[in-house]
Order: sequence, then C-alpha cells, then structure tokens
Amino acid sequence: MDVDLTDASWRKSSYSSANGGACVEVAEGFTGVQPVRDSKDPSGPALVFSATAWQSFVTAVRTGELDAR
Repeated sequence: MDVDLTDASWRKSSYSSANGGACVEVAEGFTGVQPVRDSKDPSGPALVFSATAWQSFVTAVRTGELDAR
C-alpha cells in the first residue's frame, strides 16, 4: 500500500503512556487506511493498516482481548 504521508498531521494515541514509553501516533484524514508510527522516531517508518484491520485492533485493545505481557 503506497500512501504519501509527507503532509500527514500526527497525534499521539490516547493509549500511549505519559512517561515517554510505548508511544504510538496516528494520522487522521486518510480514506480507508490508518497510518501509525512510533512517536520516539518521527522520521522513521510508518505502518499503514486498512481501516478495518485498525478498527479490529483498537476494539481488541479496548475489550482486553490482547494480553499486555
């Protein structure tokens, strides 16, 4: 999936910790996809998930389906 993220506006996920640990940023405004990156490495690579896959992941996190080991 080739998505131009040059002008993406990133925001830190509300699930990221405040102490600078596991921080994830997402970019809004992309139809059908959800770009995600590590906030500690903003010039590094970003992952682009289908909107359906991202929503499934978020739902699994919210419902506790994923174990945080």
